[in-house]
Amino acid sequence: MPSNARTVPSATDPLGETLHLLRFTGTLYCRAELTAPWGVHVPALPGHMTFLIVMSGHAWLEVDGEPPRVLEPGSLTLVPHGTSHRARSAPGVALTPLFDIPVEHVSDRYEIMRYGGGGERTHITYGVVRVDEAATQRLVSLLPTVLHVPTWSDDANVWLASSIRFIASEASARRPGGEMVITRLADILVIQAIRSWIDAAPEARHGWIAALRDPHLGRALASIHRAPGAPWTLETLAREAVMSRSVFSARFTAVVGEPAMQYLTRLRMQVAHERARASDEPLAALASHVGYQSEAAFCRAFKRMFGVSPGSLRTAHR
Repeated sequence: MPSNARTVPSATDPLGETLHLLRFTGTLYCRAELTAPWGVHVPALPGHMTFLIVMSGHAWLEVDGEPPRVLEPGSLTLVPHGTSHRARSAPGVALTPLFDIPVEHVSDRYEIMRYGGGGERTHITYGVVRVDEAATQRLVSLLPTVLHVPTWSDDANVWLASSIRFIASEASARRPGGEMVITRLADILVIQAIRSWIDAAPEARHGWIAALRDPHLGRALASIHRAPGAPWTLETLAREAVMSRSVFSARFTAVVGEPAMQYLTRLRMQVAHERARASDEPLAALASHVGYQSEAAFCRAFKRMFGVSPGSLRTAHR
């Protein structure tokens, strides 16, 4: 490995490491106390992931292009790409736009919604999160429009059902620190839902996820994700993968869908984009962080990928 890369253990579970990198920001959790008839229209939220955990009662979920489905108690449903969707107490119930429904703001990240016609009760914990980590944005981009995990009841997932009940208990009691407990548990449940999809979905057995699972390519990918700014070359990445340069290059392109160095450049630019948007780090330091010794070369590469300079991007987000 290049000398300025972080010293880390050998990659034994690159896919697990990628899931471990999942970091949710801008998180908002809502406890919805709904009474039939009720219907909520959630607008498109680009760049965000939304999820619904049904604590009690049931709901009908409708997402364009997907068949309507009934959400039963204990189920978790992800809408990974911020797609507009509708939730109702029953098919055909009138909808109210989400932002037209008053809520009680418990904190900056937790609110309670009480809404409906006074009939049968349904309690839902609803979350909106953004994933900023560059290595995991690609994972999220591969997820389906809707990812549904039905009620967990088998012995292997007893702790998941217990976690959902614990979230319900914390949301009801509103004890000190309850917001943090709910946030952390819900984050874990989202990651577990993604793991369930990876284990079961045929499409997860090909492409980038398959490369992460590959005992050779996975080592190289994990190393890139840990230290994207290290002075990687095709030769050093091949050594990480314990493969010859030519075999590594051909296999990486065939499985991942793009050459290794192109993948590295894309990841570096995604990391730089996040940091440029979120911090006032000098451009020279930002360039160095993602492996560029020349600020000018870094800015040219950034503009080629995003159409704007890092300085312009930073100004636009201020």
